[in-house]
Amino acid sequence: MITDAHDFASEFPEHKEAIHKLKLSDRHFAKLFEEYNAINKDILRIETGVENASDEHAENLKKLRLKLKDDLFQSLKQAA
Repeated sequence: MITDAHDFASEFPEHKEAIHKLKLSDRHFAKLFEEYNAINKDILRIETGVENASDEHAENLKKLRLKLKDDLFQSLKQAA
């Protein structure tokens, strides 16, 4: 099943400027952001059929993406 890309900056367009600033000033945020994007790309490749993966692996990636999204959003809230 093909779904939306779930790009972090697109998920929170109202925080686009804060996201950019945190990527430049906070190493931990930047690392989580890169990890989120890498996992998101992996999920998209699985969902579009470019790569094969078990349902369990795909679900684990989605759970990890959600955890990273929560962590990134918490960092955004703390920076505000």
